[in-house]
Amino acid sequence: MRALVIARPGGPEVLEAREVEDPPAPGEGEVLLEVAAAGVNRVDAIQRMGLYPSPAGESPYPGVECSGTILALGPNVPSRWAVGDKVCALLSGGGYAEKVVVPAGQLLPIPEGVSLTDAAGLPEVACTVWSTVFMISHLSPGESFLVHGGSSGIGTFAIQMAKHLGIKVFVTAGSEEKLSACKGLGADVCINYKTEDFVEHIKMETNGKGVDVILDNVGGSYLQRNLNSLGVDGRLFIIGFQGGAVAEVNLQAVLIRRLTIQGAGLRNRSPANKAQIVGEVEKNVWPAVAAGKVKPVIYKTFPLSEAAEAHRLMEASTHIGKILLLP
Repeated sequence: MRALVIARPGGPEVLEAREVEDPPAPGEGEVLLEVAAAGVNRVDAIQRMGLYPSPAGESPYPGVECSGTILALGPNVPSRWAVGDKVCALLSGGGYAEKVVVPAGQLLPIPEGVSLTDAAGLPEVACTVWSTVFMISHLSPGESFLVHGGSSGIGTFAIQMAKHLGIKVFVTAGSEEKLSACKGLGADVCINYKTEDFVEHIKMETNGKGVDVILDNVGGSYLQRNLNSLGVDGRLFIIGFQGGAVAEVNLQAVLIRRLTIQGAGLRNRSPANKAQIVGEVEKNVWPAVAAGKVKPVIYKTFPLSEAAEAHRLMEASTHIGKILLLP
């Protein structure tokens, strides 16, 4: 099969499409997928740079989500799945290839009204947003929510899901085009972080109260400002470090306003934990997708051979929504 190999740690140019061995036969509780499309995510770029290797025993190729068709079943796969089923999947790696093996607990059916290709842009964002914002941070109807990078794949999904559940949504983004896209998806308050102080804007919009939950992909450089933007019992969830991993902060607000700071990723979770999240997503998110309330926002697709261009686009941060690769 063809797969995207990381020739050496480095920039996008180190991604090379090569002929490689097929994956092994699916083992206990696993399925073999023929990949239709794979999502391009920041974690793939971090792996490409040599900073985030695949978990032990997993595929060495990048790609943490895909859509495709089931080619073969391993022993003791639940009876709901059959050869020929069209699915999408949360992966630990290997999506940048023509075939991949995945635990059946990480499969999702293609939601009604979503194409097989577009479905590749759903698993990682849906599982990330639902697990961090709703399962752990317990964002609830009537509360307020700030998502940084509102025009990203994570952001575009988070806006729609939160609005569907009756939550006031604040976003930051770096251009009027991106802010307009966020507003079109339902964001209530759109803040240009390049020209405005998001802390002051949030205080003004909330009469000094602050927001209830923040989903942050920036990290260190935003930590103090995020704490200053939260209200009493506010929850900050960190999922990335685009602004660095180190910060010096005044923790007084954490005590005075009973703030919670948390962080987590998906890739290194156990298969059982991933299966739990996937099950919650199918139960709570998929009905909203099938009803057209939440839609995948696909910016551009590239053939596998042009993965380097896809990574350059992602790292330039000029896109809105998801970027996909087609084997």
